[in-house]
Amino acid sequence: MADEKPKYTKYSSRPRWLQRKGGGPREGLDDLRQGVPRPEGGKKKGRRRLRERFTYWRVLGYIVLGAIVWLLISLLVFLVSAQVQRSDVAESAGTALDGSGFTLTSANTILVLGSDGRTKGTKEPGANVGGPSRSDTMLLMRVGGGHNARLSIPRDTLAEIPGRGREKINAAYAYGGPGLAIQTVKGYLGIDVNHVVEVNFENFPDFIDALGGINYTGGCVISRINGGYKNGGYTLRLKRGKNKLDGEAALALARTRKNECNTNENDLSRARRQQKILAAIKNRLISPVTFVRLPLVSWQAPKAVRSDMAGPDLLGLFAAVSTTGTPSTRVLRGTPEGSGLTVADDVKARAVRRFLRE
Repeated sequence: MADEKPKYTKYSSRPRWLQRKGGGPREGLDDLRQGVPRPEGGKKKGRRRLRERFTYWRVLGYIVLGAIVWLLISLLVFLVSAQVQRSDVAESAGTALDGSGFTLTSANTILVLGSDGRTKGTKEPGANVGGPSRSDTMLLMRVGGGHNARLSIPRDTLAEIPGRGREKINAAYAYGGPGLAIQTVKGYLGIDVNHVVEVNFENFPDFIDALGGINYTGGCVISRINGGYKNGGYTLRLKRGKNKLDGEAALALARTRKNECNTNENDLSRARRQQKILAAIKNRLISPVTFVRLPLVSWQAPKAVRSDMAGPDLLGLFAAVSTTGTPSTRVLRGTPEGSGLTVADDVKARAVRRFLRE
């Protein structure tokens, strides 16, 4: 028994989980034998673990997750605001509207109306605030399902208004609100109208300001809205070229009919300016800068309009407009007849075919 050799047990350490390849089994043996860390331990090991925790892909994942949460918050804010703002437009225009599919995936014809009523607080002599007003803007939009077209109807166009006879088409809104305006446009052009949008002039400036303003490029403009500053209105002065517009300036430009810089302008010039404003809004909506302001923009956007559409359809409309190109607005061209304009039947037919096809 004295010559019997003692028995030894051989141990080997496995690499630790997530241990870097350079550590090897030596690091485990050092810990077992002495409990003393190797020279690269301690602070260096802590920094290494921190680097492992905050890798490029993990940081990128956190950013993507934050962006998704930000978008979901903005979506919820938009839907709540749209539901709050939905007024009696649906009731007054519902019987005149035609059925349709979802505004993003199906072709929809939308009538955009803007009245010439004065805003609250104006001191312009004789201004009519809150009473019946004529539609200052009549724009048809064809969006959804890959369609993207615009057709503007000049306010002085003569048309048959149900129950009123032949008058300027913008009088239909004053006589019967959006419902009669829709019926008149449908009868005049022979098309279906699926939705209606009324521009809310009181809240439109807040929407533009929520975007951080818009960049507009055009000719010189000097106009006096609601009588200008001297009468409690607004005086707009824009130099030729690029201008940064806040909410009040953008609204004044959209409503400008008489430009002191160019007294020969007409409704065609006005329609072109409004198209440029729409394009500027779209460019701002898809700008990366707007992403930071997205919840505020989402809250103000539905407040800038009154519509028969509930939140999902209104969201689909904004998405369709934002994700498609910016088509030029075609204007129905008429010939003078008294104080109005008459559009020939063949001109209307060609304009409608092109509008529905694009």
